[in-house]
Amino acid sequence: MVNLGKEASLIRYFCTAGYGMEQFLIDEVTKKLAAHDIERLEGKVLFSSSAHISLVKELKSAERLFLLMKRDSPLKLSAHANPARVASVLKSTLIGDLQRWTSAEVTWRRLQGVVGDKKKEESKCEEQRKVEEENVLGEDNERDFPAMKKRRKMDCEDEDVYAGTHDQDKTRPQANRHCSDPLSFRISCKCSGSVSRHLSVQEVSKVLGTSLSGQLGWKVDLRNPQIEITVYLRDDHCLLGIPLTRLPFANRRYIKTTGLRSTVAWAMAELAQIQSGSLVLDPMCGVGTILIEAAQEHKLACFLGLDIDDRQLHKASENVAFAELRDRMHLLKASSTHMPLPNASVDTVVCDLPFGKKFGTKTDMAASLPLILAEMERVLRVGGSLVLLLSPQLSCLLKKLLTPPGTQEAANQEGVQDVTSTPTQGKEPPIGLMTESCPPLSSLKHQTSLRLSLGTIDGLLHKYIKTHT
Repeated sequence: MVNLGKEASLIRYFCTAGYGMEQFLIDEVTKKLAAHDIERLEGKVLFSSSAHISLVKELKSAERLFLLMKRDSPLKLSAHANPARVASVLKSTLIGDLQRWTSAEVTWRRLQGVVGDKKKEESKCEEQRKVEEENVLGEDNERDFPAMKKRRKMDCEDEDVYAGTHDQDKTRPQANRHCSDPLSFRISCKCSGSVSRHLSVQEVSKVLGTSLSGQLGWKVDLRNPQIEITVYLRDDHCLLGIPLTRLPFANRRYIKTTGLRSTVAWAMAELAQIQSGSLVLDPMCGVGTILIEAAQEHKLACFLGLDIDDRQLHKASENVAFAELRDRMHLLKASSTHMPLPNASVDTVVCDLPFGKKFGTKTDMAASLPLILAEMERVLRVGGSLVLLLSPQLSCLLKKLLTPPGTQEAANQEGVQDVTSTPTQGKEPPIGLMTESCPPLSSLKHQTSLRLSLGTIDGLLHKYIKTHT
């Protein structure tokens, strides 16, 4: 809720985040915003901060930023409740004290002086949203489509925007007369779980929209509202918030051509714990997203990107120039299986190995993985970190490659997530043949493994430290 306490500058926010990204967001708001009263929900993080809004809107691991209106327990509705009872419960839960809404309006108007998007961003809003949707949905394999549909139905939530009524001419209450111009608004409602079976988004939108129109005098505007009220109704929580930016944070202003989702690329760089003066290598850099995200955070490090594809290198070069990083970032055409670099010459290796329908490659990554890993280990100095983003299938293969024969139990104790039950597409090369050409990389010690949502499929994020030559 909007803070009305002793410290006027303290504001309660919440951010949405990709599944698996919540802890990165918690660490970021703690470090950068000195946030407190942090609460973690699935796909969301709530926090309070007195940091300037210009700092808050620079969060790199978040998807969207909201001014928190209300955090409440889940709705308790009977399947046989009559419409009048449902409307009463919704109104009391979602509207509550009108002072909360007038306070939120004051806070929102104050923040808009800094947060308001530029006109040129508004003109590109719809286009960038389409690009965002393609980035999220295009990373799927066809075999994952049924699972994706089920997941989207259960987790990604149904949406509806309030179509509104036209009874805004009712007498406005005293609570809204402090504002010379009434706000225009629309409602975006998202329901999931059992709530969606008992309650439609249209019902929620109608009750909330009618109440705001009648009691606060706000006016419905579906096309270009001043304010949008977002409602999340789930089995474990009820959230109301006001988006503070039009575009998702993943739409970076310093990246011209998008590749890997920027929030995930940032998380990879964060996990690597890059130090000042380090040389950071991405041996399959693509359009350079990971390196650019890392360079934005680490001003005193240098970066090298390799790729065998001329088209990718061309786009990466445009991105580097667009981000004004030519003095610290260099690109080179080279194969990840034969890197033109000396032994132990880089401090950090970060790499998103191509997989999925959108970012896949004609190269047989399962067959090439042993050689790629061997090269990464060779160029990495002792004490350096290796961060990899892999598909579940490649993660399974990685685990086998790094596990000496007969020590499977030891690998399980390390905490590497077992993904052997995940169905694979095609057959993997015999492990015995691969290990003959590339011995187990015993110098790489496992640190952590995390599962992240990449939209329609999941990826596994792994970190290793090189312990010896």
